[in-house]
Amino acid sequence: MSEKTTLKRSLGLWSIVALGLGYMTPTVVFDTFGIVSKQTNGVVPLAYIVALGVMLFTAISYGKMVQIFPSAGSAYTYTRETMNPTLGFMVGWASLLDYLLLPMVNALIIRIYLVSLFPNVPAWVWVVSYVAIVTAVNVWSMGKTSNFNMILVVYGVILIGAFIVLAWMKLSQGMGQGTIFTTQPLFHEGVELSAVFTGATVVAFSFIGFDAITMYTEEAIDEKTVPKAIILTVLIGGVIFFVGGYFAQALFPDVSNFNVTDDTLPEIGLYTGGEIFKIIFVSSGFALTAASGLASHASVSRLLYVMGRNGVLPRKMFGYVHPRFRTPAFNVILVGIVSLLAIGPDLELISAVINFGALIAFTFVNLSVIAYFIFMQKRYKSAQDIFKYLIMPIIGAGLTGILWSFLHKDALIGGIVWLIVGLVYLLFITKFFSVGIPDMENEDEVS
Repeated sequence: MSEKTTLKRSLGLWSIVALGLGYMTPTVVFDTFGIVSKQTNGVVPLAYIVALGVMLFTAISYGKMVQIFPSAGSAYTYTRETMNPTLGFMVGWASLLDYLLLPMVNALIIRIYLVSLFPNVPAWVWVVSYVAIVTAVNVWSMGKTSNFNMILVVYGVILIGAFIVLAWMKLSQGMGQGTIFTTQPLFHEGVELSAVFTGATVVAFSFIGFDAITMYTEEAIDEKTVPKAIILTVLIGGVIFFVGGYFAQALFPDVSNFNVTDDTLPEIGLYTGGEIFKIIFVSSGFALTAASGLASHASVSRLLYVMGRNGVLPRKMFGYVHPRFRTPAFNVILVGIVSLLAIGPDLELISAVINFGALIAFTFVNLSVIAYFIFMQKRYKSAQDIFKYLIMPIIGAGLTGILWSFLHKDALIGGIVWLIVGLVYLLFITKFFSVGIPDMENEDEVS
């Protein structure tokens, strides 16, 4: 029998962190600024602080679980192995919702950027061209994807730094709040806590990326670096989001200056540094969105691969690894086809629906820590174990639950419909539960 083709181990610590940051798209703070500023009544950075607090607890839980189950399945694998295969499937199916939609969101944002610069070119031309390039790079090599991603992330972060310098100068000259140091972007009269949490559910999708890092576990040179990469990604991303949101909110206390609030990055660049900086700033958004496109495209392809390898999706197609490129080529192409839907949708609706799948994944990763360490390993005999494996994940799940209660109604409806589709598919593959869900393949086959 010929040796099984596996994913190639080629990613170091900072390559993984860069993939996580690329996935998170740091410039998304400016893309969604108008949406979140309206929802929170002008306290965007406060919404990011709330979301970061939730994400840190959940990131710690991801770090614990990836050490126990060093495979590419993320929340799907953890829930499946610690609780129940059926529940694991439903969590994986829910996760597919945000993983599949994020590459489409990236294509949509790229479309918005390029249409703002070249209004006479049909929008579909940009979508098709962008999706074709991202798909080709992902099929070609994970190493090449990582290298391209690193270049794009560094470029984008440098230009975010340039925005902060220009914003500092504008504030010193009296624009916006007229002062660099002010509490107005964090709290002022008329701010309601419920509105802040509603905004936090929207910006939570900005952090989607640290969890996707676990999808690269089987391609890490040393899988022990993955937990560290998760925490570094959350902290670095959180600082960028907060600082960028603070300066944007200080410059623009409300959204009255914006003609388009669905994606405010181009106008933020224009009002901060003029027409030339607008073009440069859009290029930073373009670079980081393209980086996110590369990383998110790669991540969902690996989730589909694990579900295919396990047999819960047709193994011959979804569990296929290209013998030369050693990438899940069929899945990469399928995600590219789904991304073409970016020719039409609305950013606010899609970003809201993404959070449904993400919050399910975050909730069950926290619960899987309790299931594994407390119930399976009986790690509750010391105060330290109780704190690490019970109290901390309960806090993480509880904070995620708060975000659940403020989830957009349309996101809830769309997510429930998606879960119903998944349940119908589950009934089909198990013949109404008369046969079990296919078992995990031998992990020794994964190197």
